[in-house]
Amino acid sequence: MSAISTAQSPGRSKSLVLTAMIFAVAMTFIDQTIVSIAAPKIQQDLGLSSSGLQWAINAYLLSLAALFAFGGRLADTVGHRRMVVLGVIIFAGSSVLCGLTPRGGLAEAWIVAFRAVQGLGGAIMFPAALAIVVQTFELRSRGRALALFFGIAGGLTAIGPIAGGYLLEWTWRAIFWINVPVALIALTLIALAKPATEHRASPMDYRGLALIVGGVALSVFGLQQSSIWGWGNPAIEVCIVAGLVLVGVFVAGEYRTASPLMNVRIFGNRAFLVENIVLLIVMMVFIPVFFFASVYGQLALGEKPIEASLLILYFFLGFVVCAQIGGRMLDRTGAKRPVVLG
Repeated sequence: MSAISTAQSPGRSKSLVLTAMIFAVAMTFIDQTIVSIAAPKIQQDLGLSSSGLQWAINAYLLSLAALFAFGGRLADTVGHRRMVVLGVIIFAGSSVLCGLTPRGGLAEAWIVAFRAVQGLGGAIMFPAALAIVVQTFELRSRGRALALFFGIAGGLTAIGPIAGGYLLEWTWRAIFWINVPVALIALTLIALAKPATEHRASPMDYRGLALIVGGVALSVFGLQQSSIWGWGNPAIEVCIVAGLVLVGVFVAGEYRTASPLMNVRIFGNRAFLVENIVLLIVMMVFIPVFFFASVYGQLALGEKPIEASLLILYFFLGFVVCAQIGGRMLDRTGAKRPVVLG
């Protein structure tokens, strides 16, 4: 890793690379909160059902989760910088199309489809951007760099609800179009920074890709539909169990694949396994809180979108500050203490 980082020419500032990657992933962070703020307005204007609104939110997250491993593998084999650029373009383009959702019978299918395409862009972009940050900074300063990466991106996420509140005074469609200037800044910074990355061409594990996408999609679909069909419906159990079986087959197959989509053997490292379990539990709360807080503020408390956005902003006041503390703690003492405290 250090050899790659030193490959950067003196004229290529590491801070410029970091800034470029922050703006690239900022769209994915902003999207998590700004769409939640606009959810009631979107539903009212487009006439979406409750299920349709949930899918407009969850289609992005489902696509992101199902294709994340694919995005990481693609970046390793094709090139991280190339995948960041492609991901930014896909994300910004699908954002424009989300904002152009027509009213009428086509609305629900349109916005859900292009929210899923947004997830594809995020899945291609995010692992590649994170890999670039890791490769650019040597080990002793990597924790601080990652703290800035997530802390500033989190700060931009906090801006999302506030910007969303003001944009909603004009039109809910603008909450998607705001991604376009962010994407243009990111692409400009990437062109200036020219981050040096290492990649190696290798065959794609399409069998593994089909299994993991199918497994995640079925499991999440079952959980999503449980509130509509009811837990007593056998189809819910069939979807969830079938999804978990496909994920199990995927894991078993990856052990025997010469060029696997995901190196599952790394989960044999106990520290890595435990920290991923911790991260899973944290993210189960981290993502839904934005949607429920914004809906609660607007519908239950009767607040305007701008005031309701403050419920989310308070969360990030702690996030941005403590990300810097955690990053420095990581550099000094390792991961255990900040993870346990967090």
